[in-house]
Amino acid sequence: MKPEFLIGVVIIAVIGWFIFGSAGNGDGQTNLLDGFAKCLAEKNITMYGAAWCSHCQSQKKLFGDSFRFVPYVECPDNPQKCLAEGVNGYPTWIWPDGKKLEGEQRLENLSRESDCSLADSGN
Repeated sequence: MKPEFLIGVVIIAVIGWFIFGSAGNGDGQTNLLDGFAKCLAEKNITMYGAAWCSHCQSQKKLFGDSFRFVPYVECPDNPQKCLAEGVNGYPTWIWPDGKKLEGEQRLENLSRESDCSLADSGN
């Protein structure tokens, strides 16, 4: 075998590992966050935000695909609901008892404040 061919195969293998290896890691993370997001939903903890809000977009990205389980209100589409809940900025996380966390939150902080474990496996 020619060394150029072998080097080409190694380069392709490394590129494939980066592409598919990182996708696999994201899937595992998403599975862990499914359980966390579902726990927030079970506790009726809702995020209020707006699609154009960069902090809301960043908040959603932390959850990845698991954000689909998080109760979410798009305030420009539901202004009366957001006003009634006292939403002053985006994102705002609101608990059923009225507790609020305003601004972009780290997942660890949401976990601590909600008693929902980040280690939940989605079961």
